Amino acid sequence: MGELGPDDGAGNTYSLRPGLQHRFKSSTVKECIRAILKEKLTNVEYVPEEIPQLTKSLSETIKNRLKEEGFDRYKMVVQVVIGEQRGEGVNMAARCFWDADTDSYAHDVFMNDSLFCVVAAFGCFYY
Repeated sequence: MGELGPDDGAGNTYSLRPGLQHRFKSSTVKECIRAILKEKLTNVEYVPEEIPQLTKSLSETIKNRLKEEGFDRYKMVVQVVIGEQRGEGVNMAARCFWDADTDSYAHDVFMNDSLFCVVAAFGCFYY
C-alpha cells in the first residue's frame, strides 16, 4: 500500500535537453526575422520621434512569431537597433553565458535609403 508500481503512469517525464525537432534553429529564426523586417520596414523613413515605438513593435512581433515556431521551453530575447542611414559605421557585440549545446542566436540586418535595422534573437533553453 502506498507504493508506486510500473503501471501507474508516474514515470519521470522531465527533460534536460530539447528534442531534435524543438531545438533552436538559427536558419529558421533568421528567415523569420528577415521576412518581418522586409514587410515592416521596406518603405519606412527614419523619423526620430517614431523610432522608439517602432523598435518595441518590431521586437514584440519577432518574439511572438518565434513563439509560434514551436521552440518549446525556450526563453526568447529579441534586441532591435534602428539608426539613421548616414554613411557612418556601426559595430555591435553581444556576450552570453549559456549552454552551447542547447542555446543559440540568429541575427539579420535590414537597410533602406533612410535607415538600418539590426536584429539579434537569442534562444535560451529553460531547464
